[in-house]
Amino acid sequence: MLETKDILALLPEMKSGKELATEMAILPEYNENIRNENQATRLMALSDLYNVYIPSAMSMEIYSKLYLALLRSLQKKGTKDAVKQRYENHKAIMQQGSSGIMGGSDSFTIIGCSGIGKSSAISRAINLITENRVIEIKQPYIKIIPCLVVQTPFDSSVKGLILEILRKVDEMLESDYYTNAVKSRNATTDMLIGAVSTIALNHIGLLIVDEIQNVVNSKNGKSLVEMLIQLINNSGISICMVGTPESKVFFEQAMQLARRSLGLEYGAMAYNEEFKGICKVLYSYQYVQQLAEITDAVIEWLYEHSAGVISVVVSLIHDAQEIAILNGKEVLNLETLNEAYQKRLSLLHRSAI
Repeated sequence: MLETKDILALLPEMKSGKELATEMAILPEYNENIRNENQATRLMALSDLYNVYIPSAMSMEIYSKLYLALLRSLQKKGTKDAVKQRYENHKAIMQQGSSGIMGGSDSFTIIGCSGIGKSSAISRAINLITENRVIEIKQPYIKIIPCLVVQTPFDSSVKGLILEILRKVDEMLESDYYTNAVKSRNATTDMLIGAVSTIALNHIGLLIVDEIQNVVNSKNGKSLVEMLIQLINNSGISICMVGTPESKVFFEQAMQLARRSLGLEYGAMAYNEEFKGICKVLYSYQYVQQLAEITDAVIEWLYEHSAGVISVVVSLIHDAQEIAILNGKEVLNLETLNEAYQKRLSLLHRSAI
């Protein structure tokens, strides 16, 4: 049986503060001499701007939430309840009914509007938390996937999500769960949930279900979320549901779902020192021939035209430079930023109006 100290040894040490910020950051190497290169070279190098990642308070909070959720999930795998739950899941597979023993409020949501960087924050957090793609335990021998990320099917199909979980598990463990499930024509949804529960109990630490807002406008939405709740109760794993604000209304419709949707919620960034700092870093990646310093007026303009959504800030700075390189203006300033906003982000401009 796994002891807590053995489980902790499987995970990298939890980071915080400046150490965490440094580890999460991605700052591609930049040489100012690139501004002297030919047009084609500079245009290709400009794409490095999309690789820049500057951790925010949101990023660090998401890291902590995912780390602790994974830890709780792993701790449950070494309990007597886990042994009992395997028996109950086997009954479900044999169509004899089952009950959830593991249970607990181990699900949570990460809700935020598109473009604020929640998916990037989750990706960076997973990279730090899962130094090993798969954890191997020798006594008893077992392989565990620390974090498994799946997408909510566009039609919220329960069977579709189950099969996607199995496919991803096979991809990482080189197993045959997906193939066997597809071949089994007589397998009911309850049988598949029982099978996935056992696989999750044995081989998954934290399950992250992205694009959960797909459940909102689907007739299968409630069934899919209830399946996830059953999976939590029958496997003991932690499940994180990630989506846009529209999914929050769906979870609030029923107490059972509302209790399961407690978690983190984020909006666009406020106009503060954190936003200014991110703008200054992004602005330092210049590939136009004339170097320009960022000013308070530029930062204010970026905030007004992005509404605090960092992905829009990145697009504006990137496209302004691309246009400036192509039309020969070769400078990043308010004029070229305005040109990028009018030409490249016209749909955003119209929706703002």
